[in-house]
Formats: sequence, structure tokens, C-alpha cells
Amino acid sequence: MEITEVEDALPADADAEDARTGRDRSGIQSIEVGSQLLVALTRAMRAMALGDLARAAGMHPSKAHRYLVSLQRVGAVSQDPLTGRYELGPFALRLGLASLNRNEAIERARPLLAGLRDRTGHTIGIAVWSDRGPTVVHWEKAGGVPGVNLRIGDVMPMLNSATGRLFGAYLPIEQTLPLVERELHGRAGDDLPDLPRSLTDYYRLCEDIREAGASWVAGSLLPSVNALSLPVFGARGQLALVVIALNLRAVFHAERGGELEATLRAFVTQLSAMLQAPSDPAPGKAASRRARPAR
Repeated sequence: MEITEVEDALPADADAEDARTGRDRSGIQSIEVGSQLLVALTRAMRAMALGDLARAAGMHPSKAHRYLVSLQRVGAVSQDPLTGRYELGPFALRLGLASLNRNEAIERARPLLAGLRDRTGHTIGIAVWSDRGPTVVHWEKAGGVPGVNLRIGDVMPMLNSATGRLFGAYLPIEQTLPLVERELHGRAGDDLPDLPRSLTDYYRLCEDIREAGASWVAGSLLPSVNALSLPVFGARGQLALVVIALNLRAVFHAERGGELEATLRAFVTQLSAMLQAPSDPAPGKAASRRARPAR
């Protein structure tokens, strides 16, 4: 990768402080240029041919190819050997997950999930909204789901996953509509019986989910797996994350109003209350307030 230093031009009589400020604002131009390719891949949410990717990043294909070679070497981009299309690589995905995992809601929820798994006997996960859509950031796996490949970083579909449907029901429509429309177009030929076929169907489904406060699917994402997802709300009552429970259909009895639903509702209610509670003041500030004499 070519490295080009970019320095701000400083007047001849600039003092030492001005010079230091100018150096602080300098950067590596090639990193900034190469990042345009990553931004384009993130926005596209699909693998892209070289020409399309270069066009989206605003650069000539030959220039884009040079940058892509270096981005592949560090794992930020990968290329399908059969189609030649480019996609975000493993390092880019790890970087995104590391950022998501610094979310306070995730940090507070994660230690509680193993206990919920043990109480229910089912696999428990949490998902948050990312630039790519509903993204799973943690799994606590239970026995009984052989052959189900559960991976951190998986992006759930909007139309036929309990998690995607729940995000669609509670997030602003302008945030989810591009993904919903893409799936409606791309899955027009699918024969799943409960798959929304139009935006009208989708809006009606979202209304039903908001009324129920939960989202169920029975084999619509994976043929042998049932799932139930519920919302967790954070500050100002906004959706913070989604709790997922799933297992093989033969052992996952998530009838509405049943024991599993009650357990999960109690959990998300408690977690929402934790996230909405005001943070404790820093120990030093609290001690200072206690020590201040009364006037």
C-alpha cells in the first residue's frame, strides 16, 4: 500500500505550538482512501464486483484493486474465489463486533444469559442493531441443537426471523425499510407460509408483534428450529437489544402465555429496569457530596 503523508500548510512565521497543532491534524491519506471501499461494502450489505465497488467508492477500478489487495492482506476484505466478488473480511467483522460489544446494554446483559439458559433449558442469545441489520453478539448454547450453526456476528433476516421481525416492529421505519424492501424483492419466490409478501403485510405483522410484545417463529428461519424474541428497552424507552430463545421444535414449546414466555418476559422486564435506572455517581463524587457541610 502506498503511504502518503499529508501535512497542513503552515505559514513561515508559525510558532512551535502551531507546528505541533498542524502535525496533530496530519494523517495517512491512503488509509482514508482505502476506507472508502469498506464504507461502500458496509452500505451495500452484499458482496460486490470490482467495478460496482469502485464506482460506489468513487475511484477507478485499477486504483480500487490496488487498495483491495492490501485490505485483503490484513483481513479487512475477502474475495470469493469463484465469483471474484468482494466482501468484508474477518478482521472487519471482528472490529465491528468489538465496537458493538462495548455497548453498555450488552455488557450488562451478557453475564445474566447463562443463568437464563440454565433456567429455560434453551439456547439464549442477544442481538443489537448494526449497520448491517439485526446482529447477534452473544450466544449461550444449550444442548439439543445439533446441526444448528450459531455464530457471533450473524445478521438475522427481517422477514422470517423472530429477531428481525422484532427490530422491525420497534425501530423507526426509516431505519429498517431499506432492508425490508430488499428482502421483499429478493424473496418474492419463497414459499414460506407466514412470510410477508408486501409492505402492507409487513406493517400488519409489526403491529401484531407490538401488541403481543414478543415475536415467535416456528421453522421459518431454520426448518427444525423454533424461536421466541423479546425486546429490552434502555434509556428513554428506546429498544436497546433483543433477547432470543431457541431450540429444536421437538423440545421448544413456546406457546403464547406459557411458562417459557413468562420466564423470558420477567427477564427482559428486569433487564430493562436495570438499563433505565440512573447510573450510580462516581465514588469520589458521592463521597464529596456526603462530606460537604450543610449550610
